[in-house]
Amino acid sequence: MTTNATAYRPTFEASLSWGQVGESRIAKWLKGRGWSVLPVYEKEIDNGKGPRLFIPGGELVAPDMLAYNTTKTPAPVRWIEAKTKSRFSWYGIKHRWVTGIDLRHYEDYCKIDDASPFPVWVMFLHDNPDTWPHDVERWGAPPTCPTGLFGEMLSVLRKTESHRSDRHGKSGMVYWADTSLRRLAPASEVK
Repeated sequence: MTTNATAYRPTFEASLSWGQVGESRIAKWLKGRGWSVLPVYEKEIDNGKGPRLFIPGGELVAPDMLAYNTTKTPAPVRWIEAKTKSRFSWYGIKHRWVTGIDLRHYEDYCKIDDASPFPVWVMFLHDNPDTWPHDVERWGAPPTCPTGLFGEMLSVLRKTESHRSDRHGKSGMVYWADTSLRRLAPASEVK
């Protein structure tokens, strides 16, 4: 069933649970390819804050996991921010598919990418091929959108932003076109 994005607002708890299921799916996909995964978000005490990296002079929102792959030499180590989205949105002004993340978190991930010896990757899992109805009605978007697991190094994404918007998310959002991301796997492979 397709719903209008503006009519459906899941609760924080429902969104958190759905996001954690997606993170788990991405972690299992990584493990199936030789990666070991340390989930940063696992914690015993719920203090209302997400995963954090404590640095000299403060703290930053941390990516969801730290992963390494010993099947390769030298063994790569990466921070991975795993995002679960139902589908891409159509950016009618530029006629392209886009997906994005919270701007404040993105800025923290950029600081981690600059300071850490390990690169930050952002991965997006998109399952639903049905275009948002309002994107079809308002912008004439195609009826189906890309699906699968998409990702890229933050150092690349920093140079390929599609746009930013202060109309979405608590602190605004930053978006990328699907063509700025690598398609890592079909959605059916990330189950």
